[in-house]
Amino acid sequence: MTMEKVQNIALSPGGSAVRILDQTRLPGEVVYITLRDREAMYEAVKALRVRGAPAIGIFAGYCVYVLARSYGEAEFFARLDEDCDYLISCRPTAVNLARQVERMRTLARGMEKKPVPEIVEALGREARAIHEEDAAMCRAIAEAGLGLLHEGDTVLTHCNAGPLATSEYGTGLGPLLLAAERGMDIRAYVDETRPLLQGARLTAWELQNAGVDCTLICDNMAALAMKQGRIQAVLAGCDRMAANGDAANKIGTSGAAIIAKHYGVPVYILLPSSTIDLACPTGADIPIEVRDGEEIRSLWYEKPMAPAGVKCWNPAFDVTDHELIAAVVTEKGVVRPPYDVNLRKLFG
Repeated sequence: MTMEKVQNIALSPGGSAVRILDQTRLPGEVVYITLRDREAMYEAVKALRVRGAPAIGIFAGYCVYVLARSYGEAEFFARLDEDCDYLISCRPTAVNLARQVERMRTLARGMEKKPVPEIVEALGREARAIHEEDAAMCRAIAEAGLGLLHEGDTVLTHCNAGPLATSEYGTGLGPLLLAAERGMDIRAYVDETRPLLQGARLTAWELQNAGVDCTLICDNMAALAMKQGRIQAVLAGCDRMAANGDAANKIGTSGAAIIAKHYGVPVYILLPSSTIDLACPTGADIPIEVRDGEEIRSLWYEKPMAPAGVKCWNPAFDVTDHELIAAVVTEKGVVRPPYDVNLRKLFG
């Protein structure tokens, strides 16, 4: 079965707004929303209406362009800096957000002596280039990742690293979707991914759409599945990779990797080069976003399932140590340890 194409991020006709698929409404409803002002853009990222490190970067590029269209000539760079800083402040862990905003700002700053309409036009081209580059990277990552798998394999997924989180194919799900297109038998166990259920709501939806044989499990069932030999590899995306190969991804990825190491199951981290932060020495230097405890206490329940007033700690990400990662898959191919040497050799 060919995957039904879903356009999760796009410019509106004429470029006056950004149009996104609201991922908080999936899988029950497919709803698109149109965003024109910076507060709505900020809220869309904060509330995870748009999510996934590459997708946030694409979205941010379009946001800078849309906002810049409204600036007057005298105020142009002051407002550009203010809005760029505001967007960057939204989510600290995913490096793509800041990287693509700074890419847009740097382009504009390099054209300071040009007429404002010319700068705005260039920002529009740059935002589209960010989107197109990500699509090409995703295709290359899918090809490289598929080379690590074999006919009949079953993989474990965690969180969502498919087209919804990127542009096309995704990163962590790319090999599965490419395999389905080619008629290969590669199956998946899908961690539900507490507390926001990106696996249950989004990954299972995408894999079913693509005709991939997938089985949904609770996060704490992965260890038994590995012990029984049901899983041959773990595929995960990444929100920021440090220079030594430590990988920040959705909370629970590190635990799955520790279990996989115990049972001899290889862990593959799939990501575009834009997610590798060579200026960040180790995972200890990656800021970890902590979110509202209500996501644990009450978000998915008809009525609260925890005692009123109980304290919650809700980190959105954890860091998988590089020693637990069998290979890193990028658009330039597969990177093996030592990552501190080989990542810099390839991308430095």
